[in-house]
Amino acid sequence: MVSLRQLLPLPLAAAAVLSGGAGLAADPYVPFPSEESLKELQLITISCARDNSAASCSRSRELADPLMDHPRLPASCKDLLWSILEKAKPASSNSYQRREALSDPAQRLLLVCRSLELAKPEANQPQAPDSQKKSGFGFGGS
Repeated sequence: MVSLRQLLPLPLAAAAVLSGGAGLAADPYVPFPSEESLKELQLITISCARDNSAASCSRSRELADPLMDHPRLPASCKDLLWSILEKAKPASSNSYQRREALSDPAQRLLLVCRSLELAKPEANQPQAPDSQKKSGFGFGGS
């Protein structure tokens, strides 16, 4: 009889034993939420803040709830989503504090919850080597 330790290296064998063998398969790739879906949540939440209607507030909670379990969203994004879930309820009076408590996280949603994969920093682009010393004005003089 061949043991699990003989088939797998020690770290993988330990992980397989601890997870009941389920840890050997790679986790499936979960795509980042689209900017359109985040924009829809943003707009419906602002509508809930402005109109104070049951329809827009319940739609806002419906859109935010599944994002709370998204594995790729950062904690700061989930804090905004939690705030939307807690405050997106119709109130008897639509006070300034209530509107701001909803519209502020909604307005920050696209900035905080965006994918960092799409951002292309300029610092990572290769620079051409500077073989000659140039003068301060770029005339190529000595």
